[in-house]
Amino acid sequence: MNKAEDPHPPRAARPTVSAARARIISAALELFAKHGVGGTSLGMIADELGVTKAAVYHQYKTRDDIVLAVAEAELARMEATLDDAEEEESWSRARERLLNNMVCLAVQRRRTMRAVLMDPEIVRFAPLTSSYRRVMSRMNRLLMGSEAGPDTAARTATLIAVISGAAVHPLVADLDDDSLRDQLLPIAQRFLDEN
Repeated sequence: MNKAEDPHPPRAARPTVSAARARIISAALELFAKHGVGGTSLGMIADELGVTKAAVYHQYKTRDDIVLAVAEAELARMEATLDDAEEEESWSRARERLLNNMVCLAVQRRRTMRAVLMDPEIVRFAPLTSSYRRVMSRMNRLLMGSEAGPDTAARTATLIAVISGAAVHPLVADLDDDSLRDQLLPIAQRFLDEN
């Protein structure tokens, strides 16, 4: 998309995460997927990594800090798909590319996505972050257009729910990633075209 047309300020630089923190985030995400956020303790994360709780505390002072870091890591993945889509010259091509990127990301991360999207603690934390608001604003603008009216937030949320809900639904658990992606992309495209 032509950057001269972009009325939004430049994206904030993404903070880099140390290797130790990245390992904690990865272990936490795996445990969240198995046990939920509420069912995962700092001790469980330390055990998963083979380190002491003190080593985890050295990186993150509270479990809430880890929950926030996991949410931020998932938002960074989504923001990367936005960055990629915005490389397109026209809004319509950027929107199409973003939709494809969203479906691919949802399918690729479907095992852990449920933990991130549907866990009450993540749902409580994510909207409080500036990165969540930034990503959702960019996604809404790219999917629905810069001249979109007040109904676009609900339409964007519904589209996200269509994609993410279908990717994690038990009915498609036995489908391989390629088959699920091939089925889900035209459905998401039809939904977007109808709205």
